[in-house]
Amino acid sequence: MLDIPLNSLHRPAAVSDDQAWLLVLMHGVGSNEQDLFGLAPYVPEHFHVLSLRAPYRMGPNANAWFEFSVNGDGSRTINAPQESASRALLLQTIETAARQLRVPASRVIVGGFSQGGIMGLSVLLTRPQMVAGGMALHSRLLPEVVNQIAPASEFEGKALWVSQGLQDNVIPPDNGRFICEQVQNLPLKLTYREFEGAHELRPAELQAVVAWLAQLNSVSAS
Repeated sequence: MLDIPLNSLHRPAAVSDDQAWLLVLMHGVGSNEQDLFGLAPYVPEHFHVLSLRAPYRMGPNANAWFEFSVNGDGSRTINAPQESASRALLLQTIETAARQLRVPASRVIVGGFSQGGIMGLSVLLTRPQMVAGGMALHSRLLPEVVNQIAPASEFEGKALWVSQGLQDNVIPPDNGRFICEQVQNLPLKLTYREFEGAHELRPAELQAVVAWLAQLNSVSAS
């Protein structure tokens, strides 16, 4: 049983500690830790899968990492103090879980869907020393984070998966392309994919994400 700051669900890795990786997953607005934990059966068995519950309660079984409002021009204004507090809790959770599971930062991947992917991307870009890579599914990069991106030298050997839905009208594909523009000069390995679909995770995208995760292990072992 993990003793970490955020409520979570954990599927243990099916390998020894010296081979195990840790995948930290975060749900989108209005959901909970059960959501992305449904992906656990598809994740390669050498990963611990840790699905977290966001700290701000919106209603029964509905949580968020931070509140936001949509402006008339379609842009969004976030509750910056909430995002900052959530990120601090997330960093503490990642560090504590990795230590308790005996997984080094070089084998930790953090990411999620929608607002959860936003948080994972923020962790990778501001504290790259804590993780090996990030995964942003149908997400965006917060303008507030752009000026907090760590020095380029800290991204050597890191990996980033970004995928968007071509028919996504919640977080349109332009957001993924913006992420690519912001990280193009960083020495990380970026994988960017666009898939048919709206604000959802379809089988083709899931299959591609799982293949990406498996490939990370083979690269590490080579």
